[in-house]
Amino acid sequence: MVKEFLEILSLDKTICSGLFEIVSYPWEIFANLSEYIISLGKTLSREEYDYYEGDIWISRGAFVARSVSIKGPCIICKGAEIRHCAYIRGSVIIGKGCVLGNSCEVKSSILFDGVQVPHFNYVGNSVLGASAHLGAGAITSNLKSDKTLVKANGLETGLKKLGAIVGDYAEIGCGVVLNPGAIIGKGSVVYPLSSVRGMVPSNSIYKEKGKIVRRV
Repeated sequence: MVKEFLEILSLDKTICSGLFEIVSYPWEIFANLSEYIISLGKTLSREEYDYYEGDIWISRGAFVARSVSIKGPCIICKGAEIRHCAYIRGSVIIGKGCVLGNSCEVKSSILFDGVQVPHFNYVGNSVLGASAHLGAGAITSNLKSDKTLVKANGLETGLKKLGAIVGDYAEIGCGVVLNPGAIIGKGSVVYPLSSVRGMVPSNSIYKEKGKIVRRV
């Protein structure tokens, strides 16, 4: 990945680092995400992971509530906690120690280790870096209202559906909408109820539209 995107994601904090190492931009992973998950799943230890029909691999050290709905392909890693009525719609990797909470929905996304998506969140066609946190009701919007192709930081992605790329340790406030193609830098904070487009640099605070300040 080019430098500005490589710096916001710690590739040693995901089971699928190999997928990112073969692309120039993080959104390029989505072209082969399903196939990659299936291939990766077949290499996982049967002593550590249980396999379920539909290409679903769940670590024996993970907690998955009985009310959870899971569609494959999907890998859920050690220490992850998938709570009541969460919905995993396929092509998802949930990293070590992640939390996916009540009534949250995730599709075509990668959650690096330690990510918390705990309350009424939607994550679609997105990448959430290590220990990133989405406040209650925060969502990644992955489809433009006019259905045109999404740009990320002014770059053509060629994708009709693309959510957000969220860097390590980013804090996304309650009720935030990350619009299609939004990029949130490492360690940045987005104030509650914000609607974010474009890129928020690393170690910044997004206070309102057009007002971004550096963290002290």
